[in-house]
Amino acid sequence: MPTIYEKRTYNVVVGQMAEVVRLYSTEGWPALEAGGFSPNLIGYFTSDTGELHQLVHLWRFDSDDARRAFWARLFADEAFMAFAKQLRPLLKSQSNQLLLSAPWGPKP
Repeated sequence: MPTIYEKRTYNVVVGQMAEVVRLYSTEGWPALEAGGFSPNLIGYFTSDTGELHQLVHLWRFDSDDARRAFWARLFADEAFMAFAKQLRPLLKSQSNQLLLSAPWGPKP
C-alpha cells in the first residue's frame, strides 16, 4: 500500500482567522508536539487567493490503519481536545480528502 496523504480543509468563520491562528499557535500546535503527533504533519497553510478563510493541513500516513489509529489517539488526547473545543465554534465546515502520491516526482 502506498503512503496516504490526508488533506483537511477547515472553512473558518469570516473574521475569525486571527483567533484560529492564535489558538493553534498557543494551544493546538503545542498539544500536537507534546502528544507526539507532529511527525505525521507535512504542514499547515492558510488560503490567500481563491476561496478565502481556509486553514488547510496535510498529513502523511503509512497506511489507512495507521491513519485511523492516529486520529483515534489524537481525539483521545486531553490537551488537544481542550483546544478543539475552543476551535470548533470558529469553523463553518470541514472537508477531508485522501490522496495517493503519483508515481513520478518528489515525495513529501
